[in-house]
Parts: sequence; structure tokens; C-alpha cells
Amino acid sequence: MQQNPIFVQPEAGKNLHFPGGDMASIMLSGEQTDRALAVAACTQAPDSGPPLHIHKNEDELFLLAEGHYSFFAEGRWVEVGAGGLVYLPKRIAHCYRNIGTTTGRHWVITVPSGWELFMTQYAKELAKPDDPDQNRMSEIAREHGIEFIDGLESFRQPR
Repeated sequence: MQQNPIFVQPEAGKNLHFPGGDMASIMLSGEQTDRALAVAACTQAPDSGPPLHIHKNEDELFLLAEGHYSFFAEGRWVEVGAGGLVYLPKRIAHCYRNIGTTTGRHWVITVPSGWELFMTQYAKELAKPDDPDQNRMSEIAREHGIEFIDGLESFRQPR
């Protein structure tokens, strides 16, 4: 399929809000890219990040714009600062934390797309006024080929 150029202004993303002030702004979706990729601009509060998980469907590329992060993959933590990048192929268990003292900013590019659909549904469930339905959250993850791995605390980077 022939693709046309896509131009996205900074404020044009679809903002997804998460507990603790974290945000993902979907700048390009699979719908726009014929499912080739998705791109999100993200903010991460200090000492926050996702639980240990595996993507079965997509590779992730993180481009770190501001802050200091630590990524866990293949049994080890690696610190990466602003200007660095991290490539995480599908089927690799991973997680990350903003280990800085200020809000971090990073870009996430997933190939192929699909992650943005998961994030949209997940954020919607988390935003419910009552406690989010943990079973529904696990179901959303499974539907999108994402597996959360129990025992995150054992994987947290020591301070």
C-alpha cells in the first residue's frame, strides 16, 4: 500500500493519562501507518515505570529525551540517560524506572503497531472511578500479546 507523508504537530497526540502523573501521547498509530509502527511521546514521574512484562507482538525502541532511566532486560539493570536509546526485541522480559529526581521524557516506537491500542484500553480501565478491575486489565494485556510477570519487587533496581 502506498503511504503518504504524515506530519504531526506537538500538541496533536492522543493523550493517555496514568496514575502518578505518567502520560503517553500517541503521535502515530497503526491506523495511520498501515500497521507498520506506532509512536508515542511519554512522560515518566520519578521512581515510576511499568511492571516486568513481555511483548509477544512488537519490538520497542525507546529514545530518551530527558531524565535518567534504568532498564531491566536479560537479568540485569542498565542505566541510560538523556540522548540514549534502548532497543527491546519482542519476547524479551523487561521493565524500566525513571531513577532521576525530575520527570523524564522519552519516545517509544513500536514495530509493528498494536501497542498503542493496548495502552488506550489499559489507560481507560485505570481511569475508572472505582478500583480498576485487575481481571479486566490482565485480559486487555492478553488480548494484545502482553504478559505481565509477577514478582516485580524482586526485579527493582536497588537504590
